[in-house]
Amino acid sequence: MRYLVTGGAGFLGSHLCELLLNNGHEVLAVDNLYTGTKQNLINFSSHRNFEFMRHDVTFPLYVEVDAIFNLACPASPVHYQRFPVQTIKTSVIGAINVLGLAKRLKVPILQASTSEVYGDPEISPQKEDYWGNVNPIGIRSCYDEGKRAAESIFFDYHRQFQVEIKVARIFNTYGPRMSFGDGRVVSNFVLQALRGEDLTIYGDGSQTRSFCFVTDLVQGLYKFMQTEGITGPLNLGNEREISILDTAELIIKKVGSTSRIKHLELPSDDPKQRKPDTTAALRSLHWQASTSFEDGIMQTIKDFKDRL
Repeated sequence: MRYLVTGGAGFLGSHLCELLLNNGHEVLAVDNLYTGTKQNLINFSSHRNFEFMRHDVTFPLYVEVDAIFNLACPASPVHYQRFPVQTIKTSVIGAINVLGLAKRLKVPILQASTSEVYGDPEISPQKEDYWGNVNPIGIRSCYDEGKRAAESIFFDYHRQFQVEIKVARIFNTYGPRMSFGDGRVVSNFVLQALRGEDLTIYGDGSQTRSFCFVTDLVQGLYKFMQTEGITGPLNLGNEREISILDTAELIIKKVGSTSRIKHLELPSDDPKQRKPDTTAALRSLHWQASTSFEDGIMQTIKDFKDRL
């Protein structure tokens, strides 16, 4: 198979490219390098089955492939709030462009959606039939509503043009190759702990997240693509729930740092709880996250140490 991975130089995209190559496929990675970096591709950039193209998905793309993973979009608040208009254009216009390509080629296409489509949820855990609680005009809406619109467009192409689609709702993912400046919980805490700086917690730290190790997540994406007849949406993530405060304390302990915890004001529309119900993924794909948070954190700390 020849796969197109948009956002292929990003954190998730690079791990997916590596998995596909290891499984014997050809890979065309497309990225405009806004948040992605060629450094993420260094382990396999010379692989004979790998090709990189610098391109922005808000412009049409004309290539020949057998299947498409659409991962192109800034995924951290720091990045998508810096350029909100470009973010929502990437989600919406980018979706239209890659769906047009899938329609022309008659190939399956997977959309990397997000748990942010649930907004600040009023139920927990979040199941796929929950419609969410999203602020449509807030500082996060460029990402939240962009991804919700992309899901809508994907299902419209499926209903109107019979495009074979798959929609994966990805919950908080962490691991090696995370960007130092992405503002995400794990990367922030690990970097601050390694540097001996205060770990900054927004609010009292009682808000929760469910963190999934990156290799587990990309295995889920790959299994989803390999499983015929399932459109989703499917939640992909780890069901273990942990508070932000407990996350900070665990990382300080694992790093062996003298860092302290500093509390700052909670940002607007920050979700209080995030926990996936992954029953559907287990039933449909025979997939569930298997890496413990403690093991994943140690691998992440080692990667950050090496890069620092």
